[in-house]
Amino acid sequence: MADEDWSAVDAYIGGKLLHDDPTLAAALAENRAAGLPGIDVSPLQGKFLHVLARAIGARRILEIGTLGGYSTIWLARALPQGGRIVTLEFAPAHAEVARKNLEAAGVAEKVDLRVGAALDLLPVLQTEGQSFDFVFIDADKENNAPYLEWALKLARVGATVIVDNVVRKGAIVDPANERSDVQGTRRFFDVAAGQKRWVATALQTVGAKGWDGFAIGIVEETTP
Repeated sequence: MADEDWSAVDAYIGGKLLHDDPTLAAALAENRAAGLPGIDVSPLQGKFLHVLARAIGARRILEIGTLGGYSTIWLARALPQGGRIVTLEFAPAHAEVARKNLEAAGVAEKVDLRVGAALDLLPVLQTEGQSFDFVFIDADKENNAPYLEWALKLARVGATVIVDNVVRKGAIVDPANERSDVQGTRRFFDVAAGQKRWVATALQTVGAKGWDGFAIGIVEETTP
C-alpha cells in the first residue's frame, strides 16, 4: 500500500473513533503558524497514549519532548484530579508555543513544563525525588538510549514506558546507515536488550505519519 492509502485508513478510523476537537486542531494550527516541525503524534496515536494512560490509572506522567504540546494535551486529559505531567522541551521557542496551547486547552494547571536539555533536567527530577507511572519518550532519537535509562530510574515499579519512532522507515536494520537518528535508535535497542527491569516489545506502525513504530514496556523490580 502507498502512503496515501495508509493516510486514508487513518482518516476512516479517525472518522469513526475520534470526535471533532477544536482545541486539538487549534494546537496543531498554532504549531504550524509558529513554524514548528510537523512531527507531532497523529490524532490516533495521541488518543492511543490517552487511552493507555487512563487504562493504567496514571497519576504522574513524564514526557521527554514537548514540541508544541499536542501530545501533552492528550496525556494531561488522561490524568485524574490531582494528577500531574512533567514535560521536558529543549527549545525555548517550542516551549512558548506549548504554553499557549496548554492554556488554551485548559490543562496548564496539570502541566509542569521545563525547558532545557533533557539529560540535564532528568537528574534534577531524581534529586527532587519524583517518580512516574507513565513515561513517553519522543525527543531527539540520538539520545533515546540514555533517555530510556533515566526513565527506568524515575519510573515506579509497574510503570509503562513508551518510546516513539523506533523503526525509522526500516532504516534500523542497516548497520551501515550513518544517520544519527538511525544510529541512536540502534543504540536504544542495544540498551533495551540488556535491560532486565523493562519487559518490553516493539510494534511497527503505518498511517498518516508513514512507516515507523514504537516500543512499549513495563518496569519491574530489580532482581538479584
